[in-house]
Amino acid sequence: MGTAVGGGRAVPRYVQIADEIVQQIRAGVLGAGDMVPSESELVDRYGVSGGTIRKAMVEVRASGLVETRHGKGSIVKARPPVRHRSSDRFRRTHRQEGRAAYLAESAQSGAEAKVSVLFIGPMEAPEDIAGRLGVEVGTQVLARRRLYFRNGTPVETASSYLPWDVVKDIPELFAENPGGGGIYARLEEHGHVFAEFVETLQARPASKAETSELALSPGAPVVHLVRDAVTEAGRVVEVCDTLMAADQFVFEYRIPARD
Repeated sequence: MGTAVGGGRAVPRYVQIADEIVQQIRAGVLGAGDMVPSESELVDRYGVSGGTIRKAMVEVRASGLVETRHGKGSIVKARPPVRHRSSDRFRRTHRQEGRAAYLAESAQSGAEAKVSVLFIGPMEAPEDIAGRLGVEVGTQVLARRRLYFRNGTPVETASSYLPWDVVKDIPELFAENPGGGGIYARLEEHGHVFAEFVETLQARPASKAETSELALSPGAPVVHLVRDAVTEAGRVVEVCDTLMAADQFVFEYRIPARD
């Protein structure tokens, strides 16, 4: 049988099988580093065709819980627990206490955080970034690209773009470690006081390059977030283009119910 009926809808058999495997992983029956049973084993276990099992494994890989290694099969990933991204992560008190947003959140959840700086230097602003910064396409900006780890696992990449006229007199922004509180603290120290942060999010499958950089399974979901850091003067002094492993984050926002 290819489907089962539940709640008035036919549920494809491969979806049922995928759900069962995912639940075994979440329950710890299949632990980190364990091999998912082979296609032939699953065919025998469920009494279905190899095609049905292959479709089920596509669903399992999409969960982000396993990775497929050539010649070895699918292995349960050792992923760190979910971390909340809350709407108060950019509170000024965090910066005043010398804590950048990522490190502050990781510390609150008891995780070991690490930031690897991949690139710092001038570049020409691409069209989408230029539009957000209010500069001409190709204008020189400062780019800072980082890879974030949690408990040794890569979970997020972030590329910041800042106007050259803003950063040229702030030498700390050209350093791998800009100091306590991160680049936002340095910007505020030089008079660029923030009024708000505007974020746009989109969920989508990871590209091949993104899959490699974040150690994801092919087709695993990611969250693409772009943030504008807006000063009290109404100027965007940083655009941060971020990509996150979707299975590692829960987004929590507080929305005022008043004017």
